[in-house]
Amino acid sequence: MLRDVTLGQYVPGRSPLHRTDARAKLLAGLCLAAALFVVNAWAGYGALAAYVLAMALVSGLPLGLVVRSVRPVLWLVALTVVFHGLFTPGTPWAGWGPFQITVEGLDTAGRLAVRLILLVAGVSLVTLTTSPVALADALEWLLKPGQRLGLPAHEIAMMMTIALRFVPTLLEELERIVKAQQARGADLETGGLLRRARALLPVLVPLFVGTFRRAEDLALAMEARGWRGGVGRTRWRAPRWALGDTVALAGSLLFFAWVGWRFR
Repeated sequence: MLRDVTLGQYVPGRSPLHRTDARAKLLAGLCLAAALFVVNAWAGYGALAAYVLAMALVSGLPLGLVVRSVRPVLWLVALTVVFHGLFTPGTPWAGWGPFQITVEGLDTAGRLAVRLILLVAGVSLVTLTTSPVALADALEWLLKPGQRLGLPAHEIAMMMTIALRFVPTLLEELERIVKAQQARGADLETGGLLRRARALLPVLVPLFVGTFRRAEDLALAMEARGWRGGVGRTRWRAPRWALGDTVALAGSLLFFAWVGWRFR
């Protein structure tokens, strides 16, 4: 399961999606999220799923890598289906004693599950095809209008980028700690829910200690290199917006607008 988490990973490539400006991909991802919550018809979800699949094919990434990015949220999808199926009033579909699964509950659960899966897949495509530096620049550009209100755009973008960058690192450290505990005889996979939760304490404590230590080392390293925020900072490679980026973003926005209007 830990190896299935692709959030924060970057896979270099020369595909059209890799070459698209990070700002265009970030805006398209935000509009995809908005369209997912505006659309309320299965045909609309199918159109958005086709869009995500087309972007995955254009990216040149293995489809298995994109599918793996969805696996960690399948437990949340399962909980969504169970709770909505049991607690949404409507026409009974199946029942076990006092529990009734309704047709309306399954329909609502299915819609939320599809939204969540497509959202995670779309976000993963953005992070998998965008370098951390380009993603930080795109986030700062998106938050830049808020600087007039005192919003620290550069600091927020840097914080979010560092958080995404260290997701794979923390997962690797968690896997190393789990293997070390299992090598010492710890049983983390058997027993009831309460017993397994207690067994995780020897794993979580060193993980949090290592996380805080890593954060302190990173802060000291940034201060030693003269980092004082975004005031007066320049870029070695300034991002350039090309005509292809305009066409790609405009086409995506028009598609999302049509799907949202047609299937709302």
